Amino acid sequence: MPMAASEIEKLIRESFPDARIEIKDLAGDGDHYAATVVSSAFKGKSKVQQHQMVYAALKGNMGGVLHALALTTLVE
Repeated sequence: MPMAASEIEKLIRESFPDARIEIKDLAGDGDHYAATVVSSAFKGKSKVQQHQMVYAALKGNMGGVLHALALTTLVE
């Protein structure tokens, strides 16, 4: 079963309450999303670390329920 964009945003917001989050369904199938997450929590972190932080916020859904996520992270 696909994951709703609202659920992705909810999970990310739980870990990054200050974040500006934009989720786009790339294929209209609920399986392929692009997310932009802007948060002060990323300050001093490499892009890899920032992405790992977001993947951790998704609580194991990446690669399972959530098939594909093109991720952009930025520091607030």
